Amino acid sequence: MEFAERAPRRRLGVDGPEVPLLALGSWNTWDRMEREDAAELVRLAVDRGVDMFDVAHYNFGPHAENAVTDVLFGQAVRDAGLAREDYLLCGKLWLWDYPASSFAEQIKVSLGRVGTDHADMVVLGDFMERPDFRAVVTDVSELVRAGKFTSWGVNNWSAGDVLFACRFATAEGLVPPSFAQLKYSVARRSVPEGAPYSNLFAHEGLGLQASDVLEGGILAGRLDPERKIGADPGGIRERIRAAYPELRRVADLFGATPAQVAIAYCLAHPAVANVLVGVSRASQLEDNLAALGLAARHGEELRDAVAGLWLDKGVVDPAASWGTDAPVPR
Repeated sequence: MEFAERAPRRRLGVDGPEVPLLALGSWNTWDRMEREDAAELVRLAVDRGVDMFDVAHYNFGPHAENAVTDVLFGQAVRDAGLAREDYLLCGKLWLWDYPASSFAEQIKVSLGRVGTDHADMVVLGDFMERPDFRAVVTDVSELVRAGKFTSWGVNNWSAGDVLFACRFATAEGLVPPSFAQLKYSVARRSVPEGAPYSNLFAHEGLGLQASDVLEGGILAGRLDPERKIGADPGGIRERIRAAYPELRRVADLFGATPAQVAIAYCLAHPAVANVLVGVSRASQLEDNLAALGLAARHGEELRDAVAGLWLDKGVVDPAASWGTDAPVPR
């Protein structure tokens, strides 16, 4: 197997920072390994240029789990002997209890659990009921000015809501979102590749961060994950399981693993700055790193080869947010 020497970097939106093409996500990541293994994985990731970590406090709304994955990440960083300047930290702010739970209080608690005084960027989570976006943009901008982080993005918002946030921020001299973190995979393409978001990428300078690219491990061959995995917009998960043999067939054609093909597919999208992966072993990280070379050599050819695996086409509305469960209007 061919390994990448070090992860290259791309800019996360025109106003965002340069980030590695791979970043490690946090949901059920750091609580799936022993303490020593977590420190080893963090150290290896940074050494290979995968020095961005998506870390959140999961205890809000449907994520009211009192999880400690963020606390364990902070412990792993300290055990690995990393200084704060050695890595990029992407936090999360939740809209489930906002504004009753203020962003200022959320970030204070979240950073304290990790053991730092600032993040580099944050992602504003999804929602079921639309918030006051004017207040959201204003409150986030205040935290940027307070030095808590330097840029922000959104998680599975509709393109229309993102556009409103961008235009309002510009008009008011506030800080606009610089990227969108969207569910994106060989099977789930309707929102990231649809016209509403494509226009944002082309005309608003928004970057794209791909999440859930392996469908909780299903697209890597773990067809029945034991851990909790992401939501299933459009109800297509069984179709994704059934399509795995075709993904494996394509991977064999390219001398790659299914996980590498799934990651490379997303990286070949011109707006994608990086892909979040939830590895829990060094061998998985090495396998994922090999996807970088695959994307560079065979990106468009590979995307053509998996064209038939677009499973939410005609099922999920490209203009919708995740919170609506995004059915196509009839």
